[in-house]
Amino acid sequence: MSATVNFLSLVEEDIHAVENLMQQQADGYNPDVGAALSHLLSSGGKRMRPSVTLLVGKMLGSDRQRLVTLSAAIELLHTATLVHDDLIDGALLRRGITTLNAKWSPGATVLTGDFLFACAAKLAADTESVAVMKIFANTLKVIVDGEVAQMFASRCQVNRAAYDQRIYAKTASLFETSARSAAIISPIGENYSEDIARYGYNIGMAFQIVDDILDFTGEQATMGKPVGSDLRQGLVTLPVIFYASEYPEDPAAQMLLDGRCIPEEREINRLVNEVRTGKGIESAMNEAKVYVDKAIAILQRMPASPERQALEEIARYIVARNN
Repeated sequence: MSATVNFLSLVEEDIHAVENLMQQQADGYNPDVGAALSHLLSSGGKRMRPSVTLLVGKMLGSDRQRLVTLSAAIELLHTATLVHDDLIDGALLRRGITTLNAKWSPGATVLTGDFLFACAAKLAADTESVAVMKIFANTLKVIVDGEVAQMFASRCQVNRAAYDQRIYAKTASLFETSARSAAIISPIGENYSEDIARYGYNIGMAFQIVDDILDFTGEQATMGKPVGSDLRQGLVTLPVIFYASEYPEDPAAQMLLDGRCIPEEREINRLVNEVRTGKGIESAMNEAKVYVDKAIAILQRMPASPERQALEEIARYIVARNN
């Protein structure tokens, strides 16, 4: 946890500016929209993506206001996806706070998410970088395409390639964009944009793998959803992939290996418990650590600075967190 404090200390004031700019996007619009945005911001969150954006930009000498604007765009895009995800998943809590869909109708929740997407796009345009706007739009396409694939094409399948593609779309693509976009608006960024984008990709992949581990090892009261929630929805994540590979004779694992969903809740509960106590969790964490090691190696090519050190701390924190 000390690593979190360390990397945030360099951008703490900027994060406050980012949050203020996010809240300002509701000014002059329906007060219920402003109330919804305030509610979403009050849930906190780690602000990992804007922290990456700010630190990369500072490391490469970017203008502070453009960085704050870009970071607000990134975080609003992320927040909008969470609003829609919670509605799709039927989640009633996020970070211990009630979700919008727990308070509002589905229609109102969808429209609020749409409003946030529009605000994010407007802020991306305010960076006055056509390249950033293109990357931003493409990232949104990747995220939505990944959600559609998750709903229709990836259920009840032990498929490592499909899993990697899914978590890239869901999480790593926005971390990649957070890093790459900050480099693009920096004066020396063109020399580092591809490398720093790979840093974002690697920490994003690690981040989602750890999220998938916490889906099994976390507590229901904290997560706001049942333990093993993804598996219960037919989503096969890395801990399950490793478990099925190690125990293909397990009847439930065999069904998934055959591309069939597990119909009985009792069998799902048993498989969740087996995964929780098996080696799949450790194997998945080791994979996340490989991604983190790659990210840290990439940073060694960047200019030495406190910001680079903080980016290393972010990478290490991703595999040390417990929520």
